[in-house]
Amino acid sequence: MAGQLHPQLLLSRQYCRVFSVINSHIHTSSGLASKDHYKVLVLGGGSGGIAMAARMKRKVGAKNVAIVEPSEVHYYQPIWTLVGAGAKSVASSGRSTASVIPSGVTWVKSKVAEFDPKNNTVHTDSGKKISYDYLIVALGLELHYEKIKGLPEGFEHPKIGSNYSVKTVEKTWNALKNFKEGNALFTFPNTPIKCAGAPQKIMYLSDAFLRKTGKRSKANIIYNTSLPVLFGVKKYADALWEIVKKRDLNVNLRHNLIEVRADKQEAVFENLDKPGETEVYKYEMIHVTPPMGPPAVLKGSLLDDEAGWLNVNKSTLQHKTYANVFGIGDCTNLPTSKTAAAVAAQSAVLDRTVSRILKKQTPDKTYDGYTSCPLVTSYNTVILAEFDYDGQPLETFPVDQSKESRVMYHMKADVMPHLYWHGLLKGLWGGPGPYRTIMHMGMK
Repeated sequence: MAGQLHPQLLLSRQYCRVFSVINSHIHTSSGLASKDHYKVLVLGGGSGGIAMAARMKRKVGAKNVAIVEPSEVHYYQPIWTLVGAGAKSVASSGRSTASVIPSGVTWVKSKVAEFDPKNNTVHTDSGKKISYDYLIVALGLELHYEKIKGLPEGFEHPKIGSNYSVKTVEKTWNALKNFKEGNALFTFPNTPIKCAGAPQKIMYLSDAFLRKTGKRSKANIIYNTSLPVLFGVKKYADALWEIVKKRDLNVNLRHNLIEVRADKQEAVFENLDKPGETEVYKYEMIHVTPPMGPPAVLKGSLLDDEAGWLNVNKSTLQHKTYANVFGIGDCTNLPTSKTAAAVAAQSAVLDRTVSRILKKQTPDKTYDGYTSCPLVTSYNTVILAEFDYDGQPLETFPVDQSKESRVMYHMKADVMPHLYWHGLLKGLWGGPGPYRTIMHMGMK
């Protein structure tokens, strides 16, 4: 994909390669792996995989844990919303994979190529066969820009960006700061996505930026979403509709992006309520949220459900067919919003589930679907949405979190990144559940 990466990010990647060499005595690479069997094998080096590797290291010892992950850089993706709005640098979002994998845990630097759960084996794209006693699948999801006609090649043009990829997030900021006059378009696809609030967060931030720079009167801000609602939880949706009305933002429900004509600055949407009906919008800038789906390696395997997601028990995160297989995060079919906050809560439950099974006991801790979405509404305010499987608010603080808050913005921008790097990835943060109980005096 065309486009220049941030100089700091390039330096960061060079550092990552050097760091990986320096730490070769700590992490064993795929070519040097000392063995082909592990008590616990973790697939994926994202937030869920790293968190569970850290927790399993404490359970069974580092030498008995391996993690399969091809990428040399690990990103804190939630901050990309602020990168796309010029409030944070893209370099601040990445660290070397070697630096976040727990010390002593074997790093197999490959992609997963095939599952063989009947024989407790995984094959990698390097031809390696690894067996396990217990398998934790944390492969995330895949972005499908190519399912929108005209993408990803359209990103070679200006005035178009996407906060969902490190390759395109700075293009969002470039489009925003160079905005002159016309339509500012923001989209939400007709698929499950990670962080379902992010597509509209960048809209609110763009509105704030255009007001700050005196361009708002020349902008027509449009949010076209495939969903029939603005947000899935009514309490927060009601608050967001008030903001939409107050700031003169245009929201079109059930509108799905199907084509981008970047050379003409045109976007084509289908009306999901009127099959066959399409509408063309001219734009001065567009932020694209791509269609997303399960990892290709999962689809059609013995581990997936009918839609291709990892088929796990929604309470225990244990696979519904293979008792020694578990899942966490975006790759699963858990019916909750796919966020880092959800991963944190899931990691605590999964830790308990695996611990019980290691002792030949029945899992006794239940995941309630907790997830969180800090809905950034300006450069200094956030609505902190927290809810469960049933879409019921599950708020941590004893205040009305549907109100815009400066404190919550500080949490999003400054506290949560620290909690991510030094809490979640270390296997030390399992979500705010215990603190919620204290805050609400045991009532929640």
